[in-house]
Amino acid sequence: MKFTKMHGCGNDYVYIDGAREHISQEDKPAFVRALSDRHFGVGGDGVIFINPSREADFEMEMYNADGSRAEMCGNGIRCVAKYVYDKGLTKRRELDIISAGKVKHVVLDIEDGKVAEVRVNMGRPELSAEKIPVRASGGRVINEEIAVLDQVYRMTCVSMGNPHAVVFVEDVQNLPLASLGPYFEHHERFPKRVNTEFVRVIDRGHVEMRVWERGTGETLACGTGCCATAAACVLNGLTDRKINVHVPGGDIAVEWDEKEDTIYMTGPACFVFEGEIDGNV
Repeated sequence: MKFTKMHGCGNDYVYIDGAREHISQEDKPAFVRALSDRHFGVGGDGVIFINPSREADFEMEMYNADGSRAEMCGNGIRCVAKYVYDKGLTKRRELDIISAGKVKHVVLDIEDGKVAEVRVNMGRPELSAEKIPVRASGGRVINEEIAVLDQVYRMTCVSMGNPHAVVFVEDVQNLPLASLGPYFEHHERFPKRVNTEFVRVIDRGHVEMRVWERGTGETLACGTGCCATAAACVLNGLTDRKINVHVPGGDIAVEWDEKEDTIYMTGPACFVFEGEIDGNV
């Protein structure tokens, strides 16, 4: 089975052309866990299958490293766009890509015949607690207290197709994320677990972020997390609507368009290497 390793700001996945390579749905979770293992497999934050689609130009079928299915990945969808264009599966510079039943429109920035950056219409941020989902007494969770490991934090919850809790902190770099992240992910308030962004505001146009992703752990970037962060920043009056999010793997530009009530995300997508593995791994 042939595969391609790609990353967006260090958020790396193993990509497989689902039109050419076939594996049963029941076998995919174990297959994904084996492939994602950084010691015994290819290594990555998960696996993404690029499939044909009747509803869009392509389908992105995404799995976390633990084999669980995920709804959306901002870095992943940019890499899918680069994959299909650079490999000649499409000549279009604007595409619709569907993931978990939701279609996202992407615009490709081409340099020397290859995709350099991708701008993604990530849609409207979902703020309804019920739809995120997060257990709450009100309709929204904005700057609300949550107790984790005997400490009280304040979080703002947003869904960008997947659930996020954004927590503003004064020090991102020295945060004990490896020990703190799992407690947020599995907190009783999140019935489907949660991705947690820890954010320090630098100024009205810049923030830095570290993220703990459900089913994977800390990653070097999270595209949907950057979008959720931008929304949380605006909702709390901390930044302008257009910001640069600095993550350990690079920088992602995010804009929450006020008139359209839509979030746009722009960032790079990169090939790492290609190879072939035994499909029974």
